[in-house]
Amino acid sequence: MFGALNRLISRLDGDPQEQHSDTGGAFGFQILKNVNDHLPLEPWFDFIIGINGRTLDSGDPNLFATEVRNCAGSTVSLGVWTAKGQRIREIYFALPQDNPTLGITLQWSPLSGTEDVWHILDVAPNSPADLAGLLPYGDYVIGSPEAVIRGESGLGELVEHHLDRPLRLLVYNHEYNVTRHVDITPSRSWGGQGALGCTLGFGALHRIPPTLEEPPHAPGETMFETPSDEKHALSSSPGPVLFSPPSNTQSPVPPGEFLVPADMIKPNSRPSSTGPPKRERKVRAHNFAVPALEIDEYFKEGEAKSREQDHAPPPKAGSNLPPPPKSGGPPKAAASSPDM
Repeated sequence: MFGALNRLISRLDGDPQEQHSDTGGAFGFQILKNVNDHLPLEPWFDFIIGINGRTLDSGDPNLFATEVRNCAGSTVSLGVWTAKGQRIREIYFALPQDNPTLGITLQWSPLSGTEDVWHILDVAPNSPADLAGLLPYGDYVIGSPEAVIRGESGLGELVEHHLDRPLRLLVYNHEYNVTRHVDITPSRSWGGQGALGCTLGFGALHRIPPTLEEPPHAPGETMFETPSDEKHALSSSPGPVLFSPPSNTQSPVPPGEFLVPADMIKPNSRPSSTGPPKRERKVRAHNFAVPALEIDEYFKEGEAKSREQDHAPPPKAGSNLPPPPKSGGPPKAAASSPDM
């Protein structure tokens, strides 16, 4: 996402001539028809721009066909530029020895011809576009069998020539990755604005994006990454885990206890130690459910044991200790005593 935005900003800040086209005036063999199910080439969207590592610089189809036949019985490498995301990929195809053909129909065309697309942004209810089934944000008008559409005003001129008459448009849907024919009847008497009743987007911000199932192409386009071990843990968990359980616990976290922070260890679990075993200190178990009358005996027992461990002398009988001082420091009389 951010990588694509950075590339767009760099193009807008660069050469003004590069703002009009992302293809730089390049040409290639546009796929018009493909009858080979084993060759992943899409009509209209894909252009063959190279073969066997060499960029095509001639539009002569005979030279291209000759080079393909020379690869009979071996694998041919094709450099393909696609209008979906304006990207380049390389495909390999094994040519048979007896019939070294690709099974495609080609036409030498500029890559910039795929930039003349119109993005459907909004569709008014009960408009000609709504009745024809155009979908907002997902549909792109890429052409028409009625005429060749070129330039920003090309679609508008075609619509004006077909007012109150059926018009067939070639529409690509990005969300479903399908191309279909849409029959629409432009009209200015349907009760709203425009002859189609939809808002159109044209230009660099409305190019055909890559398909949704494609992975990010360039660094910076991945907003969040999940390591492979975390993906495995999340896929095997019974429900949505907000915090992962500690890795040093022996017993797994029961299902349903999802809010266990990674740094916390449950009281009933003991961490596994990799060092030498520590000497366990014997702790005397006390019953904390002590009645109210035995509270004094309980604290006296603890005080006596503490004195015994500190080798303190037992308190004198009848000695009354002064109360603890209040906040604000020691008493002033004690601070000014000459014995100190």
